[in-house]
Amino acid sequence: MKILIIGGGNMGLTYARSFVRAHITSRLDLRLLARSPERVAALAAHEIGTVWGQPQDCVPGADIIILAVKPQDSGALFETLRGLVQPQQVVLSIMAGVRIATLREALGTPKIIRAMPNLPAQIGMGMTAFTSTDEVSRAELVQVQNLLSTTGKTVYVEQESAIDASTAISGSGPAYVYYCMEALMAAAAQMGFAPAEAELLVSQTFRGAVELYSQAGLSCQEWIARVASKGGTTEAAMQAFGSGAVREGLMAGAEAARARAEELGKR
Repeated sequence: MKILIIGGGNMGLTYARSFVRAHITSRLDLRLLARSPERVAALAAHEIGTVWGQPQDCVPGADIIILAVKPQDSGALFETLRGLVQPQQVVLSIMAGVRIATLREALGTPKIIRAMPNLPAQIGMGMTAFTSTDEVSRAELVQVQNLLSTTGKTVYVEQESAIDASTAISGSGPAYVYYCMEALMAAAAQMGFAPAEAELLVSQTFRGAVELYSQAGLSCQEWIARVASKGGTTEAAMQAFGSGAVREGLMAGAEAARARAEELGKR
């Protein structure tokens, strides 16, 4: 399987390393396309695959083409690829907000998969939602899912609108976690802990809580009940969260992210 990754940024390199590490493809069959000679040289130094500077030299021979450029650069990318992508090639786009209809029209090809990974994909702990056009075969879909799974967990969604929803939950989600962590670190500092102590207390608590949740079949509410005792410290905190509408605020933030993703997709 010959794979071409267009874009040598963080996600492009993440995919390249993950594919080779998982032995899904070899360095000989992995291609990367960069825009400038400087970027071509920088990518070549990683010795992950063959790096190209001209699309006409590497696009025609690829089985799967991965678009890993910033969405604001999509117009220039489409112009570069015009007439090069063939109907039998599968195009996987991770450009946030760029809809399948836009990709189909701009590239003139039917086999399109749109995916939304998140930042922890860089360490193999990512969450990626993806969907596809009807022209993508079952075998091709499985191939792409295997590729995406090298960076973490995946979920296939039937409707493209669910990609915007996944952008709001898992795509933007790490920022929500860091937001909560930062607030608790600030609280720890106010209580007299040194910055390093506050960071350790909060980061290890989050790490342990998530791992505990992952290993047992209990809901969040059931875990809360196990931590909170009647009239205790945790109950006092949960009551304060309720009066401050913390839960509603997080839900409103996620909804704002989803609405923004939809808005960007219409441009």
